[in-house]
Amino acid sequence: MSRVYNFAPGPAMMPEEALATAAREMLDFGGTGMSVMEMSHRSKGYQAIFDEAGELLRSLMHIPDNYSVLFLQGGATGQFAAVPLNLLKTKADYVDSGNFAHGALTQAEAYGEIHCIASSREDNYTYIPDITPEMVEQDADYVYITTNNTIFGTRYAALPETGAVPLVADMSSNILSEPYDVSRFGVIFAGAQKNIGPAGLTVVIVRKDLLGSPRKDCPKVFNWTLMDEKGSMLNTPPTYAVYMTGLCLKWLQKQGGVEGITQVNIEKARLLYETLDNSAFYRPTARPESRSRMNVTFTTPDPDTDALLVKEAAAQGLVNLKGHRLVGGLRASIYNAMPIEGVQALCAFLKEFERKNA
Repeated sequence: MSRVYNFAPGPAMMPEEALATAAREMLDFGGTGMSVMEMSHRSKGYQAIFDEAGELLRSLMHIPDNYSVLFLQGGATGQFAAVPLNLLKTKADYVDSGNFAHGALTQAEAYGEIHCIASSREDNYTYIPDITPEMVEQDADYVYITTNNTIFGTRYAALPETGAVPLVADMSSNILSEPYDVSRFGVIFAGAQKNIGPAGLTVVIVRKDLLGSPRKDCPKVFNWTLMDEKGSMLNTPPTYAVYMTGLCLKWLQKQGGVEGITQVNIEKARLLYETLDNSAFYRPTARPESRSRMNVTFTTPDPDTDALLVKEAAAQGLVNLKGHRLVGGLRASIYNAMPIEGVQALCAFLKEFERKNA
């Protein structure tokens, strides 16, 4: 069977070039006679793989020298607890813009005083709420946002101004898809399984002056200061996921880096939203000013037709278009590795499906 166009929200489609290289090197990496899966994380050979992946990420994101890059485990959900465990001293401000943002907020409440300064929850997270500088408490330890809402299909078109308060961002579903000035953030973290590499790796980018004072009850594996001191190898890291991440980052480098892939992502999103907006049959669920470029959410006139669309699309090699179980409907995740041809094929299918079922 030929490869499908996989619109899954994560684990997501990966660059074919990276997968082919991994297949070629599976049994014998670089003449070692073993797979990367079998290599000791303490070996000189594996350390080179690990270091190269970190250097590639630094280069692609233009990460300043005063930031540490950590390769951890536990997913973004683990960082919902790690953020307050490392940063919360008195209180923090959170923006509730989606399911994962809400989960982070409720997790942080277990560790201290948390203020929700803006929310779109009552409107089913169809937009990113406005955050003005006056809303940010300047004595807060940090302000927390989720830059892209995977489930509801929204993104921050502009970052909030937080003054001297560190901005913390869960960037899991749009990291590396558009340029960000890392110096505007205190912390960026992301699960890898959407735009970075395979599931199992969690990236944390933290400004070094924010290290050094975790809570006493912070577990070792969540302790950024300790992990930084140990080069992310306090315990065995997700060795193969880091290797695969390096291959994916090399592919991204060949696409012109983040700046190059941004233009492709803008065009993919334009094509798909244009198809939906020019239809009386489909209804995009996110407000136009907050629409995600990575996760496009929409519905047909009824749930039965949604289900039929998912089934017929899969038969044509357009898979994983079912919406999240919390909201239903349909969702096309078009991360970096989704080629423009995949979006073009989806648009053509949507038009034909509408013709037959409207």
